[in-house]
Amino acid sequence: MNISAWAIRTPLPVILLFVILTALGLKSYATLPITYFPAINVPAVGVTVEEPAAAPGQIETEITRLIENSVAGLSDIKEISSIISEGRSETAVEFEIGVPIDRAVSDVRDAVTKIRDRLPAAIDEPIIERIDSENQPVATYSAHNSSMSAEELSFFIDDVVVRKLQGLDGIGRVELVGTVNREIHVLLKAERLAPLGLTASSVSDQVAASQFNLPSGRGNVDAQNMTVATKAAVSTLDQLATIRLSLPQGKSVSLSDVAVVADTTEKRQDFARLDGEPAVGFTVYKALGAGDVDVAEKLARALEEIAGTSPGTEFKIVDDSVTLTLANFLSARSTLIEGAILAVVVVFLFLRDWRATLIAAVSLPLSVIPTFWVMELAGFSLNMLSLLAITLVAGILVDDSIVEIENIVRHKNLGKSAFKAAIDASDEIGLAVIAISAAIIAVFAPVGMMAGEIGQYFRQFGLTVAIAVFFSLLVARMVTPLIAAYFLTSPSKVLVEGRLVAGYRGVVDLAIRWRWITAGLAAGLFALTIVLAGFLPSAFLPAQDTGRMTVSIELPPGSTLADNEEVSDLIDRRLKTIEDIKTVFVRAGSGSDGVRDIRKAVIVMTIADRDQRKLPLSQIRERAEALLRAIPDLRFEFVNDRGGRDVSFAILSANGEQASTAARAILTGMRSNPMFVNPASSEATRQPELSVVVSPERAADLGVSAREVATAIRVATLGDADSRLPSFKDSGRLIPIRTLAEEAGIDRLEKLRQLRIMTSSGALLPLEAVARLEQGESVSVINRMERQRRVEIGADLAVGITQGEGIAALRNLPSVRALPPEVELLATGDSDSKDSVFSSFAFAMIAGLSLVVIVLILLFGNPLTPLTIVTPLPLALSGVVASLILTGHPVSLPVVIGILMLMGIVVKNSIMLVDFAVELERSGLRRREATIEACAERLRPIVMTTLAMVAGMVPAALGHEIGGEFRAPMAVAVIGGLIVSTVLSLVVVPACHVLIADLSDVMKRLARMNGCGGKPGRSEA
Repeated sequence: MNISAWAIRTPLPVILLFVILTALGLKSYATLPITYFPAINVPAVGVTVEEPAAAPGQIETEITRLIENSVAGLSDIKEISSIISEGRSETAVEFEIGVPIDRAVSDVRDAVTKIRDRLPAAIDEPIIERIDSENQPVATYSAHNSSMSAEELSFFIDDVVVRKLQGLDGIGRVELVGTVNREIHVLLKAERLAPLGLTASSVSDQVAASQFNLPSGRGNVDAQNMTVATKAAVSTLDQLATIRLSLPQGKSVSLSDVAVVADTTEKRQDFARLDGEPAVGFTVYKALGAGDVDVAEKLARALEEIAGTSPGTEFKIVDDSVTLTLANFLSARSTLIEGAILAVVVVFLFLRDWRATLIAAVSLPLSVIPTFWVMELAGFSLNMLSLLAITLVAGILVDDSIVEIENIVRHKNLGKSAFKAAIDASDEIGLAVIAISAAIIAVFAPVGMMAGEIGQYFRQFGLTVAIAVFFSLLVARMVTPLIAAYFLTSPSKVLVEGRLVAGYRGVVDLAIRWRWITAGLAAGLFALTIVLAGFLPSAFLPAQDTGRMTVSIELPPGSTLADNEEVSDLIDRRLKTIEDIKTVFVRAGSGSDGVRDIRKAVIVMTIADRDQRKLPLSQIRERAEALLRAIPDLRFEFVNDRGGRDVSFAILSANGEQASTAARAILTGMRSNPMFVNPASSEATRQPELSVVVSPERAADLGVSAREVATAIRVATLGDADSRLPSFKDSGRLIPIRTLAEEAGIDRLEKLRQLRIMTSSGALLPLEAVARLEQGESVSVINRMERQRRVEIGADLAVGITQGEGIAALRNLPSVRALPPEVELLATGDSDSKDSVFSSFAFAMIAGLSLVVIVLILLFGNPLTPLTIVTPLPLALSGVVASLILTGHPVSLPVVIGILMLMGIVVKNSIMLVDFAVELERSGLRRREATIEACAERLRPIVMTTLAMVAGMVPAALGHEIGGEFRAPMAVAVIGGLIVSTVLSLVVVPACHVLIADLSDVMKRLARMNGCGGKPGRSEA
């Protein structure tokens, strides 16, 4: 007894099974996290080392290279990269997928510990921590309270808001934006220090030494056991001003005699602006695996509670990713519903029976809802890729049930009862339905098993399709026949073969008669398709309208933070003249790459909703570019939502000068090519540098070390390193005390030359006695990859130029072709992702096709039958190429996904034709008659299921909703491939079936002649 007959005769277990699965699915749907991308876990460790005011070149030599060489010996390392800026080295160590992150952190920490004593003594302690791969912020808020100063509001956010938010489930870290931190400054009067024999360093050291409360032991005092503590720290600023400083002559002076103690704020290295007004706020990042929407809701409720308990405090959302995530979820859900409705309408137009249509319609929710339960068990989320999978299979999920119900209706119209028709039809079509579902699962299972970071992204996509199709198979084999047997009670209809079917019989007969010519024409069409495909443009991802634009700006070398504020305010005013730009948020002090630099800023523009815009997004960007281009000496570049540009690549070389020379030559070539817009490199500008060149002979004679010179200059200009600053305790709050020269203390070279340096004998000498000053330039940022110098180059592409065309033009530049062997060009960003993703999908396609063939061989028991079944695959590619040419879409990731899906669904038609033809041949018909009869009988279900799937794809192909830019090219490719492959396979498959079956007979006769036995089929005599 087959499973369908068992379900019909014992319906209760089947009903209970799907009631339970549906209940579990609904519960899971309500609790599944909603995210934009799947959660990925890339084991990566960051090593951050700071040495205040040190030049990038010095840090590279003394710190970064030592760390890179030490960690390079660890096992399972995939990539080592570093970014070096003024006073800071950041090294990222990425391990292979599967390495436990705790082991990775421990290994890196041990490697750094081994070379710790070789690192400069002046550095802060290295910070070693895991790098969160889900590094996208959920939301950025600004805070406002008219009764608080910027410093008070900053402390309120740090002390109250951050503490409250970090206690919420799902929130990872909170990053402060534009905050102003309180500091106590001891401003030295340079003219008072020298006569007293004091230096900035000696004052700083004495102030630090006076601010300690130290435990001093424990003892029995007056018969009581007590702890002993030594307290030297002052409790008020007046007391700080009166502390005594020891002089070389054995005397002392009050701190107030040589300095002014000021309760102020730290010297700012960044700022934030919202619509031209100063902003103080914070950015919230979610924890790994948490849902974007859930975190955003908790965040909003928590801020509402804080505002309620803090009168006058207001929070305003500045930028968020949740709006796009939620809109993508809602649009995918509506696309699924619209597609399902259209598919059901197609079924009704063919069957003209509302009962049969309702049975087919039930299969979609019964397939989708249990899928949510398995997704929850697997740790999946409702993200762009899993929703894409469910949207894609909308037509496929009703496909199996359509095949079942159409065959049941056909049997019922032969005069059978609904009960008998359901049993006979489900038994007849069972192998075909199983083969169709097994083929689709075989195609998508390898996608779910892809390795590496790409595999983590697409695992949920491939497995969600496979899971949904499996449940669709269960519904088609168990639920559809069951409902049909008891519910399909409408009167039988006598079917008369129409002129269309009769004409189709004639076409099939002609194709079989001239089968070699038919097969040759199909092969010729495939060859033409391959030729045309070579002219199609390519890209990684289609351009998406996210409702925001991001631009990174950079001011000329030597610019100050005040210059940055002035230019940022000017940009804000100009951008606000574009009516469709609603808000402008400026975050200065670093670029889009995260490197700290007071000359850089990132500007985020929020655009009006699509239905409220007066201009399309492309024109808004063009106007913004024109306004930015009008500002003199301003470098800028638009970055996509992934933080990159249209084309990006890196120049690598062990020799930094060679890498720079090659990068400059390539930039020159790109600027002369109209395809590239605004090309720029990571070292296009150099910053002014003042070198203090110490004379070793004079320094040795006078008893002065180079380290003492560096320390004296740093303390006088910046103050001591943050980690070594003493603190002033105020109401439980620790306020750093920074000793440095007055603002005008060292504002000219001559004053720096007269800076006093203490010798080993205690004497004071001017700096010019042991060193000379030289003005020059140095790189502001050094990038490294795989322990080589790296120069990053990026560019936008002109309108109408795809990423593939841009990369090809880049590789054809004379400067690229002439690169020396010591210099390597490496794709990065989207350019790198495109190559790796496409190659991974190519492997998944080959693996999927191999599995399909294996499954079909096992199901049909013949190694040659699958050759007939897979003949629609090259025909489907013809439809894909034609649809892309007609619509103008490039070959992108969504198109590749569509081709992958076609591999599973286009074999459906040939499976139904070949399976029925084999059955008829076994019943006694000759091969030609059996094939023609099978084609005539299966014409209606083939056309019906194809149109149902096409109808299910139409809403996605229109791409009118948020996120539709990604789904549209894929749906267009699937629709084109489906239509062309269906029309052609109805003619080509019968011809190929007879051709290959005849070949099989010949092989059997040869085998029998060689004594191997075998029985030929009923071929045409």
